[in-house]
Amino acid sequence: MAKIAMTTPLVEMDGDEMTRIIWQMIKDELLLPHIDLKTEYYDLGLEHRNATDDQVTVDSAEATKRLGVAVKCATITPNAARMDEYDLKSMWKSPNGTIRAMLDGTVFRTPITVAGIEPCVRNWVKPITIARHAYGDVYKNTELRVPGPGTVELVYTAADGSETRELVQKFDGPGIAQGMHNLDASIESFARSCFEYALDIKQDIWFATKDTISKKYDHRFKDIFQEIYDAEYASRFEEAGIEYFYTLIDDAVARVMKADGGFIWACKNYDGDVMSDMVSSAFGSLAMMTSVLVSPQGYYEYEAAHGTVQRHYYKHLKGEETSTNSVATIFAWSGALRKRGELDGLDDLVAFADKLERATLDTIEAGEMTGDLALITTLPNPKKLSTRDFILAIAKRLEA
Repeated sequence: MAKIAMTTPLVEMDGDEMTRIIWQMIKDELLLPHIDLKTEYYDLGLEHRNATDDQVTVDSAEATKRLGVAVKCATITPNAARMDEYDLKSMWKSPNGTIRAMLDGTVFRTPITVAGIEPCVRNWVKPITIARHAYGDVYKNTELRVPGPGTVELVYTAADGSETRELVQKFDGPGIAQGMHNLDASIESFARSCFEYALDIKQDIWFATKDTISKKYDHRFKDIFQEIYDAEYASRFEEAGIEYFYTLIDDAVARVMKADGGFIWACKNYDGDVMSDMVSSAFGSLAMMTSVLVSPQGYYEYEAAHGTVQRHYYKHLKGEETSTNSVATIFAWSGALRKRGELDGLDDLVAFADKLERATLDTIEAGEMTGDLALITTLPNPKKLSTRDFILAIAKRLEA
């Protein structure tokens, strides 16, 4: 049979470790037999990022602006141990953080629900979507190791040369300090993306910060959200029958545990990073969560919400069998292909994305799954499959 044609390439961002292995399996077994796949390839593996002084990450983000849709494999954000392991020139920053900043987008992450995998929180009967702000805070921070007694200050120098100073701490001995920032324009984009997405999927949206403690930084987030909601969205939300709800982050965490789901939870950058892992794990597995970065300009970047599965990769290198869950990475590809098809008017490509997701869920519901799901499924007598065999089982159903 003729393969499905594509007119515009996807931006393909390859990654690291076990997810890089899975990435190629998905292409070979699930995509290339059915699609005349067109991609503009960027290797975001740590070795290549190091070789290019991380320029490849910037190039991939620029390509996403040009082509509109990207799909990304999980990548390593190096720490001190990785510096030695990979003999790095520098402790390169998170590729996700760089790309998110350049695209000025918001990350929406939603659990993939499937029969036989029940949420740990029994009253969560509908998925909870985490909307993560994609700029600034700790991900664009500046850190300082304080060697001994002295003073650390925040200093703002205006264009006219005048200075404003705020004391951070008078140190009596060694310590550490950190400076963070955000931009009104980025927070405004975040708010509008969240409100528009809520209207698109007709769901309530929650937002939470710690404005009682952070009376300037977090309070600015709260104020901008409220101002934009009141001026641009209040009447539209009322017409749609949905609501915007603000509370403190600790109150939101308490409330979400007793909710039944079916809403969007907007979070600042760090809160979203943490809470998306909590929500995905509670719904079944870290590998069972969709993730899409949506920019106000209409750029889309799809990825798995989890990391590179380092432990399984080391087993793979030793020739040992692994049973790594590839669902989120498969859904990254299906999401990107669907969006590419929608933008280019390719109904066959959209239909293929739907079939790929259905084949993946059907495989699990038939009792064939990876080890992480076999441990938590309510289905009787699940069959635990290896990393490759799970993808081949999906391929068989996709063929059918």
